[in-house]
Amino acid sequence: MKQEHRAINFEDKRGSITDIFTNGSKDHVTIIQSKKGAVRGNHYHKKSIQYTFVISGQLTLYSQKYGQKKVYRHILKPNDLMTHLPMECHALVADKNTIFLAFADGLRGGKNYEKDTYRLEVPLEKQWKMQNQSQK
Repeated sequence: MKQEHRAINFEDKRGSITDIFTNGSKDHVTIIQSKKGAVRGNHYHKKSIQYTFVISGQLTLYSQKYGQKKVYRHILKPNDLMTHLPMECHALVADKNTIFLAFADGLRGGKNYEKDTYRLEVPLEKQWKMQNQSQK
C-alpha cells in the first residue's frame, strides 16, 4: 500500500484544481458514497491495481499483504490517494459520511466487477482489533 496526499495544483477565486493522475489511463472509475459506519471491501485482487481517492469525509482503511498476519490501519482524509497493489487485502470503514473515487487498472468495471475480486473470510477490521488486543 502506498498513501499519498494530493496537493492543489491551481487555485484562484473560482476554486481549485487537483490532479489525481497524470499521463496514464485507468480501466475503471467509480464514485462511492458511504454513510458513517459503512464497511466496504474486505477483499483483494490477484491482478488488478485499485486506487482510493477521498473527496470528502474520512475513511479508516485496513490493509494486509495476502498470506501474512499483520494488519495495518490508515486514516484517509480529503485529497488522500491510496494505491492497493495486487494481492493486498483492503477494507474501508467510513468514519463519517464519505464520498470517494475508486480507480482500477485491470478487471473491475461493469460485468467484470467480480472477476478479479476475492473475498476475505475474516474482515480486516476484526483481524486488526484481535491483533491489537493481543499486544496489550
